[in-house]
Amino acid sequence: MKKTNTEKELRYDKAYLRMAKTWADLSHCSRKQVGAIIVKDGMIISDGYNGAPAGFDNCCENEIGETHWYVLHAEANAILKVAKSTNNCKDATLYLTLSPCKECSKLILQAGIKKVVFIDKYKDTAGIDFLASAGIETVHLDNITDGE
Repeated sequence: MKKTNTEKELRYDKAYLRMAKTWADLSHCSRKQVGAIIVKDGMIISDGYNGAPAGFDNCCENEIGETHWYVLHAEANAILKVAKSTNNCKDATLYLTLSPCKECSKLILQAGIKKVVFIDKYKDTAGIDFLASAGIETVHLDNITDGE
């Protein structure tokens, strides 16, 4: 049976989200591990996870469990990695294990990303609401299993 574009797209969306989950496992953060994958024209052009900037200790939280102010979010890391390359994010899709915060949603919009697919909703939905109001397609897929 031939799959429709929607079924095929959903299959790929879930596969990229599983990759983002695997990438999140690389984070040294204790409170929350988040992964990001950026795909453009059928190719992964970047990836990222939340963590301290290069050259800093990998510990993301202080002794009382609060996240250090300088910790970068997964999507910011992935977008910054693209900025250091010859690629760009125009019309790309961002796959995230957690929907973006308000600050990261501005980066996503300015980077030219056209679609954001995520697994879990961040406690404050203002970021994803902002992206939707800006015309960026937002897709919440919370049932991602291996081999699907």
